[in-house]
Amino acid sequence: MFSPYKLGQIELKNRVVMAPMTRSRAIGNVPNDAMARYYGQRSGAGLIVTEGTSPSPNGLGYARIPGIFSKEQTDGWKKVTQAVKSGGGHIFVQLMHTGRIGHSANLPKGARVIAPSAVKPKGQIYTDSQGLQDFPIPAAMTLEDLQHTKQEFVQAAKNAIEAGFDGVELHGANGYLLEQLLSPYSNQRADYYGGKIENRCRFIIETAEEIARVIGTSRLGIRLSPYGVASDMPPYPEIDAAYSYLADQLNKIGLVYLHIVDHSSMGAPMVPASIKATIREKYKGTIILAGGFNRESAEAVIASKLGDLVAFGKQFISNPDLVNRMEMQLPINMNFDFKTFYSPGEAGYTDYPIARDSKL
Repeated sequence: MFSPYKLGQIELKNRVVMAPMTRSRAIGNVPNDAMARYYGQRSGAGLIVTEGTSPSPNGLGYARIPGIFSKEQTDGWKKVTQAVKSGGGHIFVQLMHTGRIGHSANLPKGARVIAPSAVKPKGQIYTDSQGLQDFPIPAAMTLEDLQHTKQEFVQAAKNAIEAGFDGVELHGANGYLLEQLLSPYSNQRADYYGGKIENRCRFIIETAEEIARVIGTSRLGIRLSPYGVASDMPPYPEIDAAYSYLADQLNKIGLVYLHIVDHSSMGAPMVPASIKATIREKYKGTIILAGGFNRESAEAVIASKLGDLVAFGKQFISNPDLVNRMEMQLPINMNFDFKTFYSPGEAGYTDYPIARDSKL
């Protein structure tokens, strides 16, 4: 886990990935100095994947999440990438369009809650101005909307490279727009992008192809969550076939990595080992596994060759020096301040301590 790893054109100093985690500190949806400090503190990871970052005003469904579609946002991210690289790390930005998981109170003026179909998700979402609100019925995307959104992803990828990111991760997991297109529950279209598996995968594949043409395959990865139930996404009968087909198509494009998240450690259903094995068989590039790992289980999964890199989430919140703590077998700080996971300000964000015996 602590050995170097070649990922595309970059050399990671270890196989530890800091998983993408929404922290809701981007006031006005613009990355800031506090975010640069937060990511810079965690540059001991071989690779950092940022919190979900919207390629579009329509994708800013949560309060205070960042975008990367404006010059101001791109300039803000430059501070982050510089901080990480000053610490010897590498960083990809995760492009996350929230789709139907949003509310107008969280969106800028003129933006809309849009989705593949007008299917309202169960549950509520927090807004700064109105507190908890029921999810609205999203506007069904037209073909023009889909093409425009695809180009927003492409432009966001260009902006990411300008901002100094090593690459881009498409967020095709956790019930956001890309997975909404993949699932027959949220995608009830009867056109080129709906119906059979090949059609439901089409937008993801086309978007990946267009981004790859612009920034190169060595700078493009994707995150998937087969059998994930986040954001009202129940499993469907042909789920194994869908992810098998998608993994095969992404392998043909030549993406630099495929990032699989398993939320069973947080109470979600277990992702069957069989679908992980199928993806490993179909996809020949780097695989990142995420979900409830510790040092021992991470070492075991790397030794098994089911995964090449292992992502850690919550532990990085309260352990800026997590890699050093694991490598030196120092105690891991599990005293998370849950109240500050998504609150504004630096409390519970940049103020977690580094271990006294850490070599940082």
